[in-house]
Amino acid sequence: MPFMFLRETVGAYRRRDPAARSALEVLLCYPGLHALAWHRLAHALWTHHLRLPGRMIAHLSRFLTGIEIHPGAQLGRRVIIDHGMGVVIGETAVIGDDVYLYHQVTLGGTSTQRGKRHPTLGRDVVIGAGAKVLGAITIGDGARIGANAVVLEAVPAGTTVVGIPARPVDRAPQTEPCFDCYGMPPDGEMDPILCAIESLRAELCELEARVGLLAAARSN
Repeated sequence: MPFMFLRETVGAYRRRDPAARSALEVLLCYPGLHALAWHRLAHALWTHHLRLPGRMIAHLSRFLTGIEIHPGAQLGRRVIIDHGMGVVIGETAVIGDDVYLYHQVTLGGTSTQRGKRHPTLGRDVVIGAGAKVLGAITIGDGARIGANAVVLEAVPAGTTVVGIPARPVDRAPQTEPCFDCYGMPPDGEMDPILCAIESLRAELCELEARVGLLAAARSN
């Protein structure tokens, strides 16, 4: 099982990261892979009720990689943590297969109560750098979370959200699986609130120009 985990995870890194030039480079130089390997050990200890050793392994992994994954978190297959520094994954988080996380992503809780309090990510989710996904919410399969977004509500499958708080943006239908770097839509769609503000600004400029023309006409 450890060999299978390394083989398919290294393969996933090589397929999706153009900077990965060899399997050996991924094994030796990718902290995301190292953090995932440490987590498998910590999670195994945690599920066998060896809670303190599991936490100690997770703490060591955080020191070595800069990536904090609670040993209670459940991670699927072929998960990729790109760059990785500052990633935080909480105790009750659940991450599906083929999920891609960039640096400074937080899967955090919004409650001090015990029980489910962290997000659940479906398959093939991409979360951009600096994004915060908070609470016991579900991010559907194939969803995209733009860089620096703050997500406080569930995101339907196949939806792209950006902004603070995160809101859906239009995304062209995909006929086949597509990878969106940093969770941003390829056509460069902006936060819908920013788009609305920009539209209002353009209308205001047009009105000011019309008023100027009317004032000039009256003065003549």
